[in-house]
Amino acid sequence: MRGNAAGVVLASGSGSRVGAAVNKVYLPMAGRHVLTWSLDAFASVPDIGVLVLVTRPGDRDLVDAVRAETTATDLEIVHGGQTRQDSELAALRSLAGRISDGTVDTVLIHDGARPLVRPELIAGVLDHARAHGGAIPALEADDVVAVTPEGAVASEPGPGRNVRVQTPQGFRARPLLEAYENAAREGFVGTDTASCMERFSAVPVGCVAGEAENIKVTYPHDLAIAEHVLATR
Repeated sequence: MRGNAAGVVLASGSGSRVGAAVNKVYLPMAGRHVLTWSLDAFASVPDIGVLVLVTRPGDRDLVDAVRAETTATDLEIVHGGQTRQDSELAALRSLAGRISDGTVDTVLIHDGARPLVRPELIAGVLDHARAHGGAIPALEADDVVAVTPEGAVASEPGPGRNVRVQTPQGFRARPLLEAYENAAREGFVGTDTASCMERFSAVPVGCVAGEAENIKVTYPHDLAIAEHVLATR
């Protein structure tokens, strides 16, 4: 029997910065589509009972190709919106009935363009979110400094004070859906899932250790890096 958590994988963006004519998550990588690697990672986590893929209507043929090669069964397809947040809300609304009756207790939202996510990281985020309310994976950013509007360095952050946030980001399902509905009513658009929760929920957001390999495919060279990582695993 599968678990009570839902995984949401976002694949409704574009390939503009990677220089592709199609959505970058459908580009080939190590013999498969970029997106397939993320879906398979989620499918291998026993506590993920529902897996939702958020796509663009025009990518139907590409979605069918991914469904044919992924190990994820019973993949639910939802069409996304104009923004990342619209797409996340569309996925949450598709889960609303199951969130209401408790069938889905926690939701993890992940960028399909992060194909190197490991099942262990997914499980770690899920465990922390269930225990504390919310969790994001992050890496220390000790090479970051604050800069004033005039361009002067304002401070030396030091280790642990600034982090680079990754996905998946996980939260208890009911407050997550409530926060996104409130954000929609107010027209608020956050930078990621955690920013919306911080604005519209009292649920604490904790950090778990991210993974250096969990890169986001954004530019052409990222595909080569990701393929190299997969070859060494």
